[in-house]
Amino acid sequence: MVRSTRAAAPGRVNLIGEHTDYNGGFVLPTPIPQKTRVELARGEGRLVRVRSDQAPAPAEYALGRERPRGDWLDYVQGLTWALGEAGFELEGFNLRVTSDVPLGAGLSSSAALEIAVLRAIRAAFALDLDDVRLARLGQRAENDFVGARCGIMDQMAASLADAGAALFLDTRSLEFRRIALPPAADLIVIHSGVSHAIAGGDYNTRRAECEAAASALGVPQLRDVSPADLGRLAQLPEPFGSRARHVVTENQRVLEAVLALEANDVARLGQLFVESHASMRDDFDVSVPQVDLLVDVACADERVFGARLTGGGFGGAVVVLAAAGEGRGAGERITRAYAERSGERPTLLVPAG
Repeated sequence: MVRSTRAAAPGRVNLIGEHTDYNGGFVLPTPIPQKTRVELARGEGRLVRVRSDQAPAPAEYALGRERPRGDWLDYVQGLTWALGEAGFELEGFNLRVTSDVPLGAGLSSSAALEIAVLRAIRAAFALDLDDVRLARLGQRAENDFVGARCGIMDQMAASLADAGAALFLDTRSLEFRRIALPPAADLIVIHSGVSHAIAGGDYNTRRAECEAAASALGVPQLRDVSPADLGRLAQLPEPFGSRARHVVTENQRVLEAVLALEANDVARLGQLFVESHASMRDDFDVSVPQVDLLVDVACADERVFGARLTGGGFGGAVVVLAAAGEGRGAGERITRAYAERSGERPTLLVPAG
């Protein structure tokens, strides 16, 4: 009987710090209960066979002959390609993938897949790779093979975040520390039902706009612009001024959120959620009407401190901060109220079960 290796990695919800990672800034994600799980059995030769419970049919390719297909298999192909580019020698294998991380919800289903597969490959082939290197390989696969120009937050969260804590990450230095979630609050994650795909044009366009704004300001990245420089941003042509304003103020909000977490100041943290969503909606233009309505409904609940769009945008999920012990009740009230106003029923993901 062929011995198999099992591995898993979680999805993540980003508490605050959106579109800051590819600008060299700060982020604050935490894992969610939903995970991607893989089972890998070493084979012979160079053939890789992959079966996913979320795909209608299995797929296969040869190591060293990875070619983008424009579908789910590219994430696995990208990983073996990135490993090969880094000088690691692999043999063929059979891979089975199962996941309950929802696709297109802004909860990092792709990074969960990448890190789960890399963990299995690391164990099966005894590769000398630490957890940060796994994150870097996952990001390279997604950037250079799949074509999604994401930052490194998602892969770092899937690889390094712990349940019950937020991962405060400097995406430039990759320095990080874990901060306990506040006991005075519950986190709620609700999928709006509007799916997105960060490999699409809108996400990559936002990154290009940020790079153009940084170039116009004469800095390597928008991380290098401080709140004291906001007056300079107003001189940029639109949409570059607005895009830069979001990144600069969002970085500051992450730093303030860390202080709020450490002080267990959930009211301030909730206020920062609200300010972040307004910035994503108005300055970065990545929200959609359904998500805005879901945030408004959540914030109208008397047991909620704040809510915001989480993830890359253009659909996806919202993260809600509610009073301790109120997570499930508030989540159910919010989904019912949203359904009454929109005719659509969102999905309560956290609390899970």
